[in-house]
Amino acid sequence: MTSSPSTTETIVLGGGCFWCTEAVFDRVQGVVDVESGYSNGQTVNPSYEQVCTGRTGHNEVVKLTFDPAQIALREILEIFFVVHDPTTLNRQGNDLGTQYRSGIYYTTEAQKQVADEVIREIEAGKTYASPVVTEVKPLDNYSTAEAYHQDYFLNHPNQGYCAFVVGPKVEKFQKTFAARVKA
Repeated sequence: MTSSPSTTETIVLGGGCFWCTEAVFDRVQGVVDVESGYSNGQTVNPSYEQVCTGRTGHNEVVKLTFDPAQIALREILEIFFVVHDPTTLNRQGNDLGTQYRSGIYYTTEAQKQVADEVIREIEAGKTYASPVVTEVKPLDNYSTAEAYHQDYFLNHPNQGYCAFVVGPKVEKFQKTFAARVKA
């Protein structure tokens, strides 16, 4: 008897600087790969410098490959909505610009339905004082970020931004979702 290979899904999330989002989801049980990149803009294969101008329309995102047998998309989105502020348009903390917008970029209609449902529940539960501004759109024009952006927090934990911005987000995840932290 042979066992069937694990089936994975992919979803792309924009929650501000991709260093923060990547560092959190690298630690989530059931997430098998996290890649920093750019999506939903006009320029084909933009550079970091181009995206930073805010003129390409791209968002700094992470592409998550996950095993739905280990973690449901709903749980991934619950983590996502805790570790960033989905109520600030085009900003996360001091990071300002359209490249830092909150976004869920789905690859299937079922993912869109889950994202819409989770947002409706957040709004109905008055989780935040302000409305959720997270855009939910089909994934478009994705490209991988430069190699030096991959595993940035892991490779530079003492760099200023990592120590003061990324680190606290990782700690928040680990405290809030202790049962979901990879061993």
